[in-house]
Amino acid sequence: MALPSKIPQSPSLDPTDRAILELLVEDGRMTNAALAARVGLPESTCAYRVRALRESGVIAGIHARIDLAAIGRPIQAVIKVHLSSHNRVHIDELFDLLVAIPGALSVVHVAGDNDFHLHVAVASPERLRDVILEHITSHPAVTKTETQLVFEVREGAGVLAPL
Repeated sequence: MALPSKIPQSPSLDPTDRAILELLVEDGRMTNAALAARVGLPESTCAYRVRALRESGVIAGIHARIDLAAIGRPIQAVIKVHLSSHNRVHIDELFDLLVAIPGALSVVHVAGDNDFHLHVAVASPERLRDVILEHITSHPAVTKTETQLVFEVREGAGVLAPL
């Protein structure tokens, strides 16, 4: 018997698939045996469903959450980047450069006053300055940046939470 799901209904996911996803989001290292027991499926059926969710792209990957301070990157910032030119070549080129910056956690191409938001983790204020000067403002299409220090990060409810 599948666990009741809090995930909004989706035409491609049945309640058992949603229960599997909720449990894997909670603990991506859960064994197939434990997962099968929690959702009330035989282990072979559970393994088949997880494989199907991966093959369909619903499960895109399972990742480790790293303590950034523990690896020498205690300073986080969001750098907003404004471009002078919005042609596809400049945007694609800069996007590729931004995601390749050491310490880049995520890069988002956005609409509004800015064009990109870059979330970085660095070792020191000096390294943050160097990232901005060496990797961002040196690009000819960048007209300005605005840097915001991150004081604290908390995980959101995620996409599986009911609306």
